[in-house]
Amino acid sequence: MNIIVWVGFSQSLFAALLMFTKKESSLSDKILSGWLTLLAIEFLTCGLDYQIYEQPLLSSSFLLFNPAMFLYVSSLTRPNFRLKWVQLLHLLPFVIFEIAAYVIKEPLALENFFVVNSNYSFRISFMVANFISWIIYNPLSLYFVHKHRMHLRDERSNIEQNENLGWILSVTIFYVVYCIIAVILAVVAYFVDFPPSSLHIYNYAVLLAIVYFLSFYGLRQQVLSQEILVDEVSPVIPYRHSHLSDEDKEQIKKSILRYFEKKEVYLNPDLNMDLLSKALKIPKYQLTEVLNTTIGKNFFQFVNAYRVEEVKRMLVDPKNLYSIEAIGYECGFSSKSSFYKEFKRITGMTPAEYKKSFL
Repeated sequence: MNIIVWVGFSQSLFAALLMFTKKESSLSDKILSGWLTLLAIEFLTCGLDYQIYEQPLLSSSFLLFNPAMFLYVSSLTRPNFRLKWVQLLHLLPFVIFEIAAYVIKEPLALENFFVVNSNYSFRISFMVANFISWIIYNPLSLYFVHKHRMHLRDERSNIEQNENLGWILSVTIFYVVYCIIAVILAVVAYFVDFPPSSLHIYNYAVLLAIVYFLSFYGLRQQVLSQEILVDEVSPVIPYRHSHLSDEDKEQIKKSILRYFEKKEVYLNPDLNMDLLSKALKIPKYQLTEVLNTTIGKNFFQFVNAYRVEEVKRMLVDPKNLYSIEAIGYECGFSSKSSFYKEFKRITGMTPAEYKKSFL
């Protein structure tokens, strides 16, 4: 346990310093730096507990991790996000319970958790606070990331790995699974003769793994363009109150199809909804509505379907001298991974398999 907490302390503090001194540091970087600093303090206090009290005191990384993740995700996905002092109140439950646990010297002892004594109300309040924190912040973080990723597919024909925040989605899902397992282990430990230190080791070992994950991807994460962020007032259920008639939708659909077939704009890797809107002189929200409701594809799917068709044509062309990867770039894809992924999704085969089937 000592190894885990002191490695966790060192790694968290080192990563926080790297984030803070990152070139062109953004607000998101500063929030992550503060988050990692608090995680370093959490590891430090855990190590001191074992040194001073020879057992861990009642403490919860959940009360820190949940709101910190929410603030970090908000800073990345919400346009014009500004960190205000009042938002630091999200961390107040963590600070209050952390200090109170040291004042009353309440140990982390699951077998005595529900024993009625002078600290019983404190332990119950602690449990309720953790539960509320978990059911509020985690769904909100997942919602903001999911909403951003869906919006991105309505705006871009090529999505960079840095833009889709897939790593944050993975961390959040991993963290939710970790929390569920931790609760299950806690219940088992309460009813079964289970070494109390085992649960503590599990919690901080997983937390250390998450710190490494945050350190690696957080340093690589760049500021997202405001143009691709979701407007906070956008409707949860889109197109419910559409002002477009069926005739309007059909006319816009024909304009889109005609433009793509004549101009072959899908070959442009930088094609986005702004460019299409300007070219057709049709508002973006109307184009998005028609694509999703009438054509049945978001912008990303629609454009890449054309690109895949062009790739298929070039793959079977005997006069073609390009390599498979070069064909992908020639047809408008901006990366090898997105090219292979979309081709496999649409055709059910890799480009090489498709080409081989025509030999």
